[in-house]
Amino acid sequence: MLVIGAACIDIKDGICTTSCPVDCIYEGERMFYIHPDECIECGMCESICPVDAIRYADELPADLQIFEALSREAFAGSEGTESPGGWRRGMAPRPDPKAIRDWPKASAPG
Repeated sequence: MLVIGAACIDIKDGICTTSCPVDCIYEGERMFYIHPDECIECGMCESICPVDAIRYADELPADLQIFEALSREAFAGSEGTESPGGWRRGMAPRPDPKAIRDWPKASAPG
């Protein structure tokens, strides 16, 4: 499973969505999320990410391992994992998990 980590929060460049052959990267309110069941683990998004936020789950450093669970939480529905069927530009952002909504904003350089 590929996971998008903290480096994407409040960046939302979105270039990763253009390289995904199965459209499994969805926009959230503060970051993008990779759907855990729709991803085919091709790695295209990892190679194009300008902020180096995408990793295979088994390669996440200890301080970012929570993002695997947060990615799953972003797609959790009342009956398990929702499968929206592919992201398209213009779709409403998915609600962020509470941990992401509460994530501290990066301070501006100054």
